[in-house]
Amino acid sequence: MFLLVVIAFALIAGITYYQYREQVRDYNKDRLERKENAIKKDIDRTLKSTTYQLLTDKIPFIFKEEIFDIARIHGENVTLYDLEGRPLISSTEKLFNSPVKEAIPQRILDTLEASVIEKRFVERIETEIPRQLSYSYINDPRFKPLAILQIQYENSESFINKEMREILWRMGVVALIVFITAIILAYVLARYITQRLKAIEEKIKETQLDKRNKKVDTQSLPTELLTLVSAYNGMIDELEESAAQLAQSEREAAWREMAKQVAHEIKNPLTPMRLTVQSFERRFDPEDPEINQKLKEYSNTLIQQIDTMSSIASAFSNFADMPAQQSETLNVPKIVKLALDIFRERNIAFAKADQEILAKFDRTQLIRVVTNLVKNAIQATVNTEDPQIHVHVLEVDALVQISVSDNGLGITEENKPKIFEPKFTTKTSGMGLGLAMVKNIMETYNGSITFTSEEGKGTVFTVTFPKE
Repeated sequence: MFLLVVIAFALIAGITYYQYREQVRDYNKDRLERKENAIKKDIDRTLKSTTYQLLTDKIPFIFKEEIFDIARIHGENVTLYDLEGRPLISSTEKLFNSPVKEAIPQRILDTLEASVIEKRFVERIETEIPRQLSYSYINDPRFKPLAILQIQYENSESFINKEMREILWRMGVVALIVFITAIILAYVLARYITQRLKAIEEKIKETQLDKRNKKVDTQSLPTELLTLVSAYNGMIDELEESAAQLAQSEREAAWREMAKQVAHEIKNPLTPMRLTVQSFERRFDPEDPEINQKLKEYSNTLIQQIDTMSSIASAFSNFADMPAQQSETLNVPKIVKLALDIFRERNIAFAKADQEILAKFDRTQLIRVVTNLVKNAIQATVNTEDPQIHVHVLEVDALVQISVSDNGLGITEENKPKIFEPKFTTKTSGMGLGLAMVKNIMETYNGSITFTSEEGKGTVFTVTFPKE
């Protein structure tokens, strides 16, 4: 409403100003033409009554006195020029008192000569008082040009401009009054509407899914709000029905999600257990003198994976506390090497520090972290021509860093913010819980997980945790 008021008065003021400017221009044009015709009539009368020969060089003698009378009678300055634009005589004394007499510019002479119909040219001069210079030919009785007449006409704009300013001022006052009235009216209307909507607002604020919501009484409401309130009351009925269905769906979804997470986490140790058994079966040689040592290593690997499954089952029994923090002093490079032994891929390179790196961490959880990161790297390099996976263990001050890098597909910019979200995955298999679990484990041990990736070139995941 305010905007419409301002725009309307701005348009009215603009149109009024434009209309006044047009009227001023038309008024000055008509007045100049009338002045010009009257002056030319007096000049013709003087030419007819003179005893001098009607020649251009006689003009100063013919109008020696008359030009001042003509200028005084009509209230305009008059100057006569020869046909070449040189001044002959003028009612403006300054022109002939000055050392250099001003001639008519050549462009005006050319335009005047080209103006076949009117033989007239008008030029507007912008000075402190706007004026116009009118040029036209003076002819003898046989219509032969004798001289060029210049009339200095001062535009009569001061009075009209004063009137225009007064009108615009009055319009501004009216606009201000209307604007203030619009503000008051808008305030009154807003108060009326908001008072009626207050009850509905309070009811909507109190609306909750876990309790019975009251409906709004429609008996005392105006017709304008009746439809809105009826829709709200209908929504309350639908909300109660939907709340019951939603609660049942949430319970079912929670059980399904728990089942998916348990299956995903149990599948992680099952895969290395299967690979260990297959590797043992393929490499078993009763005549090998180190068979007992190898058997012991395979047994330890299976026992560790079984312990991992047991830990997963225990952790999921109380998911809010997962993973259970059981710190023990570990030689990190040794545990990482142990976790990598279950993979058969030959493109996995492990570079560890020469000295041992001791840190307090849960053995099972550390194996889970490394296993998840390496499995992701393997899956990222499936379609790579020369897949390379590098695992590094570093000691940085009081921190331990484990990095797993690959030259696989990399992670797109779109997927980077979502990489640690549960159930997010770009693979055709898997539930997308691996990295979320790793992040949860690292945060439990006051650690962190970060990554850098370039699409088409590879990814580096780095987990960092304190030694103590």
